[in-house]
Amino acid sequence: MTPPYILAIDQGTTSSRALVVDHEGAIVGVGQQPLTQHYPQPGWVEHDPVEIWRSTLDAIGVALAQAGLALADIACIGVTNQRETAVVWERESGAPVHRAIVWQDRRTAGICEDVRSAGEEERVRQATGLKLDPYFTATKLTWLFRHNPELRRRAQLGEICAGTVDAWLVWKLTGGKSFLTDFTNASRTLLFNVRRGRWDDSLLDLFEVPRAALPTAVPSRASFGFTDGEEFGCRVPVTGVAGDQQAALFGQGGFAPGVAKNTYGTGCFLLSNAGRKGSVPGSGLLLSLGAGAGLEGPEYVVEGSVFVAGALVQWLRDELGIIRESAEIEALAASVPDSNGVVIVPAFTGLGAPDWDPHARGAILGLTRGVTRAHLARAALEAIALASAELIEVMNESLPEPIRELRVDGGAAVNDLLMQLQADYAGVPVLRPLSTETTALGAAYLAGLSAGAWSSTDEVAELWRPERVFEPRLGSAERHRRLRDWRRAVERTLGWAS
Repeated sequence: MTPPYILAIDQGTTSSRALVVDHEGAIVGVGQQPLTQHYPQPGWVEHDPVEIWRSTLDAIGVALAQAGLALADIACIGVTNQRETAVVWERESGAPVHRAIVWQDRRTAGICEDVRSAGEEERVRQATGLKLDPYFTATKLTWLFRHNPELRRRAQLGEICAGTVDAWLVWKLTGGKSFLTDFTNASRTLLFNVRRGRWDDSLLDLFEVPRAALPTAVPSRASFGFTDGEEFGCRVPVTGVAGDQQAALFGQGGFAPGVAKNTYGTGCFLLSNAGRKGSVPGSGLLLSLGAGAGLEGPEYVVEGSVFVAGALVQWLRDELGIIRESAEIEALAASVPDSNGVVIVPAFTGLGAPDWDPHARGAILGLTRGVTRAHLARAALEAIALASAELIEVMNESLPEPIRELRVDGGAAVNDLLMQLQADYAGVPVLRPLSTETTALGAAYLAGLSAGAWSSTDEVAELWRPERVFEPRLGSAERHRRLRDWRRAVERTLGWAS
């Protein structure tokens, strides 16, 4: 273990985690606590903000104990978090006034449709780089304030705080002394103008959100205050904050255009650094601020989402019974040389980029009598790789330079066959790092750079090491044929539920 030690808080959708990272980028302590999911109505998803905080505290305690350290031994703290989730609490007491409305929650679809019908969608997209969707924070706050007019009145008076999970955690860490968010999280709210780098008054009016309720937005590498001495017994600076996907790109060394990262979880999140000139991308892609924004000017990232990735493997396991454990899919898929013409489009809940069609539904195409469960397993892995490869292709049209390598993380990144298929279909090398804890490491690097533990991103970049590189094996003609077949299959699923 090499001091100084940095504490990284990684507050996610299903759990709160904490990691202690040393100067060499090694993880010397890990704590994790599950988080309860609340589903009060179909399509609604909520978290208890008090449980978010308590689970975070418990995770910190476990991580420090595993590292054999006390909080006083920590040089600085970095925070990364589930994005878009809305938390609202009283400024004086610090007590939440409602459960957190989670990014997955769809209750505000009607509000989005009203804004769209009013002809405001393009204005919102040009200012924020985002799509008008319940996914983002703004309409969650609209819903809360409409359903409780007294809450809105108090928010206008500055008695109520409304923020994303990072703002809640910073508030709690500092004993209510800091009410701050960072640019990456702010840029995911539909309330932040990514060109001007500030809250947009016209959008605040459109979504009926009082400015007095919102935190101050600052760069990801900044002073967010100190841990409360009465609560923690010591004052440790909080010096880095970023939303989880931007933190993961930073942890993967995505400091400049040409490098992209893809996280393989329930779905896939593909992000690439877009440099300092952010043009709103087409093809259903999103534009947000990166973790380097605000230091020497703007920094933008382009993002695309594949809604179903690991969830497809879970479906084969739980609903079809083709495999007993998720890890079995690699050997089963590798037992055949190809999918025997089968293409699976796993549009279980619609499609994300580039189609953004909530009415699309899943399909298995190309079935013949000779298709076996092994061919279905192979087609499932191909679907995950093809969907991400298509995103890379359309993303290149919006980037200052094309993606030259893809750095990967997430649970499914351990699947060698999937990573080889990804390299083949994307036509670029796929690099899997020694440590796939890239989200938490990104938060640690941001905090450490701000606090002086590392002198530059060049020094941090040297800490990133590949465990394996997967080189493309398919020729260009065959790769494009596979992508054309994938597009044909996707088009057959569009609008099905409408």
